[in-house]
Amino acid sequence: MTNAPALVAIGAIAATLVIGGLVANRLIRRKLRISLFSFLVYLLFPATSAFAPEFIQPFQSVGQLLLALGFVNLAVVLVVNPWRVDRVPERFPSIVQDALVIGVFLVIATVVMQEKFLTTSAVGAVVIGFALQDTLGNTFAGLALQMEKPFKVGDWIQVGSYDGQVTEITWRATTLRTRDDDAITVPNNIVSKEAILNFSRPVPHTMLHVEVGVSYDAPPNRVRAVVFEALKDAKYVLGTPAPSVLVSAFGESGVNYRVEFWIDDPSLDDEARDEVLSAIYYALRRANMEIPYPIRVEYQRESVPVTLVPVERRREEIARVDIFAPLSAEAKVRLADASSERLFGGGQTIVREGQAGESMFVVVSGRVRVTLGSRTNEVATIGPGGYFGEMSLLTGEPRTATVSAIDDCLLLEITADDFRTIALADPLVVERIGLAVAERRRGLERSRNVAAAAVSVHEAPRSLLARIQRFLRL
Repeated sequence: MTNAPALVAIGAIAATLVIGGLVANRLIRRKLRISLFSFLVYLLFPATSAFAPEFIQPFQSVGQLLLALGFVNLAVVLVVNPWRVDRVPERFPSIVQDALVIGVFLVIATVVMQEKFLTTSAVGAVVIGFALQDTLGNTFAGLALQMEKPFKVGDWIQVGSYDGQVTEITWRATTLRTRDDDAITVPNNIVSKEAILNFSRPVPHTMLHVEVGVSYDAPPNRVRAVVFEALKDAKYVLGTPAPSVLVSAFGESGVNYRVEFWIDDPSLDDEARDEVLSAIYYALRRANMEIPYPIRVEYQRESVPVTLVPVERRREEIARVDIFAPLSAEAKVRLADASSERLFGGGQTIVREGQAGESMFVVVSGRVRVTLGSRTNEVATIGPGGYFGEMSLLTGEPRTATVSAIDDCLLLEITADDFRTIALADPLVVERIGLAVAERRRGLERSRNVAAAAVSVHEAPRSLLARIQRFLRL
């Protein structure tokens, strides 16, 4: 116990304990246990040799190797890791540090110490290498992946036919979590041979696209405007980078458009495509733009307009609107026949606060939510038989609130041009309608909360009537 190597080992144990108490890096403290264990085992050889020298003598070289391993591990751990910061170096993850320790240890043991133990076991190592070639291949592939870092834990990648979020990278394999919340373990030698598509780099968001066909009768610029408006309500679609709508081809049945948009979570690509396609369907339907059926054979078909509200139902809905009570039965019928059907999906915006408008809407089915300033400031909910937007119809003023669909809504839209033809036939009716609108507006102001009242403006009936007459050019 008093020989020089034993004293060196005791000093190394003391130094290891002191360093472990000073450093803040948990990885260093964990790896120092290997050196501490090696030094302690080495000290057992001199202590045991006093009682059983014939048993310990053949293993003296093993003790020297353990001493060398302890010093090599201590040196590598202290050189490559930060002492005062609890983090793993990007270029030297744990797996790379282990490889360095093993490599340096083998070089010292073979070249410097010239151990016969390692030399005589070379043949055995070759045999084991052939038997474990797949395991060793995975190990070295994992080492290369850790050094090159084409992806890290948390990235969403595609490797061959596998795609998912990286949850773990080990010596042997890489584990992915799929969109179905299943775990796929891919051996590292397969990962290293395949092309790796990293959706999380160089930017975290991902571009998706959908293909939409629209009738040749719809001008492309008009289609783009309708699609862009539909994308505003898609919660998964990012505003930056901005989406784009491109004409991709002239198809057999219509013009094909490629809608490109960005999302920030690749795992939600199916939900994002569903949301975008649904929003585009409703928007094109409202704009009376046809999504053509595939044409495979030539046939003759009489074009019959598709209507969601029968004529009689439409007339009944218009007749129920109280501000139209002064109109004659014939005028109500003409106004109902001139109205247009508008279908909105749940969550979609019908009109926006401050937006220009010259029409009003009557709710046939579904419910709509009226908000001011933000979507959280709700002032009213309107169900079947209700209406909104009458001030824009009569005066052309911008929308005073944002109205969005709570669920799928079917609306009738009446434009200022349609109403003007009715008003020209009986200008006196406009005065009675104006008085009814003014009274309704006063009632709404009394029922609104403080935030809504702050943006409402009290207006005398005669002043309102003058604005209506100027807008309708009566």
